[in-house]
Amino acid sequence: MAKKDFEKALQRKGLDNPTIVKISAKFNKIDEVKSATKVQLTEAGLDEEAIEKIYELLGVKKVKKVVGGKKGSKKAEPVEEPKMDFKMPLDKVKQQSDYERKLTKMAQDLKLKLPRRVVSTIASRIEGIEVPEAKVKAILKKAYERYVEHSMDANESAGIIAAQSIGEPGTQMTMRTFHYAGVAEINVTLGLPRLIEIVDARRVPSTPMMNIYLSDENDRKDREKVKRIASRIETTTVGEIADIETDMTNMRILVKLDEHRLEQHELTPEEVHARISKLRGLKTLAELQDNVIVINSEEPSFKRLQNIVDLVRDAKIKGVDQIVRAIIKKTGDEYVIYTEGSNLRDVLNVPEVDKRRTSTNSIQEIYDVLGVEAARQSIIDEAYKTLDEQGLTVDIRHIMLVSDLMTADGDVKAIGRHGISGRKSSVLARAAFEITAAHLLHAALTGEEDHLDGVAENIIVGQPVTLGTGAVNLVYTPVRRGLNND
Repeated sequence: MAKKDFEKALQRKGLDNPTIVKISAKFNKIDEVKSATKVQLTEAGLDEEAIEKIYELLGVKKVKKVVGGKKGSKKAEPVEEPKMDFKMPLDKVKQQSDYERKLTKMAQDLKLKLPRRVVSTIASRIEGIEVPEAKVKAILKKAYERYVEHSMDANESAGIIAAQSIGEPGTQMTMRTFHYAGVAEINVTLGLPRLIEIVDARRVPSTPMMNIYLSDENDRKDREKVKRIASRIETTTVGEIADIETDMTNMRILVKLDEHRLEQHELTPEEVHARISKLRGLKTLAELQDNVIVINSEEPSFKRLQNIVDLVRDAKIKGVDQIVRAIIKKTGDEYVIYTEGSNLRDVLNVPEVDKRRTSTNSIQEIYDVLGVEAARQSIIDEAYKTLDEQGLTVDIRHIMLVSDLMTADGDVKAIGRHGISGRKSSVLARAAFEITAAHLLHAALTGEEDHLDGVAENIIVGQPVTLGTGAVNLVYTPVRRGLNND
């Protein structure tokens, strides 16, 4: 089994099959191949070109040969690899405005190393306002001071501090479900259960909901227009617009349409009849008589009659799938539609909807429709909002670190054994989290190595972690007796 894993690992590195066969005949682990000399690799049946390719693919640094001289007189020096200048693709970066370029030049003249984002933020705040150059320089200097204050030490244990900063307020959170934003009809999971949902990257939240904004400035202020759009988005079933009765004597079902409800949902009896006629097994059985749809049963069976009643009652007439309810509430000077249920893809296709502001609390849905960057921002917003609603203040950078970790690989991963914790390179770190025996057994079978780089594994073996003071090695050279101590 270990041999197969070793061969697969070589395959993933990009080596071809003939080379893998030769290597696996002599070596058992990648580290053995990396530390092997050219002589050992030649003995395995590999030529010069194959050896060079192996070194390149496995990332082995070449060493200069020392010619002449006494043995051990001169150490081998590693070959300096050429430095590569990274250039950001132009299509990925928003072009700087003239004012931003002016501020960047000013910061360079003052020898202030400010990130581009900070310069852009300052430019967006003061552009168009008459600010003297001396004041602009003072602003840049103050921004640099604040930036340096907020910079983190290279060996700071950022992950532990973030975990403590989110975990400690989490112990003060409530376990209840609250009404959302004053809308009494919609219950939304908040507090600790919601925070757990976010970090677990659940496919569907326990109470999915959407905030739908309208794009047209006149429409969003007109209650009647907003109401009509909400009725188009909300799923409407036959049971909501009609009373369904069972006629046992004649073995038929009467769907009595309510004129007032039809008018509210902007429907006609013909549209409802057409929809019922399309249901499975009812194609020729439904007839429209005034405002009553009569459905005859093709067989005299009470069970079949009951099945038809259930089928007709839940039949969707109009609306967006999974949007159970839509409620209108005035926020500021505009009306907003709050929905119970979520379907971001279909809602964004409604022409009147503002695609920039409309949002959902389903992070996985945002990832599927808008991509990983939008999902990352959604994790930050949802976690911050959940903590803020409980009156708990957590620095947003801790939440940003968690969000970055969850989305670093291009998709949304949970923080748990099925996500981040289960993919750690350290065997001991994985074993410390969950299912200890299975992790250790699999690591032993496949010959895994643990280089003890992280925090958990160093604590397990009882040695200082490689962070803070533990990241530095001090060497003391004692002074011999008789020599000056100066």
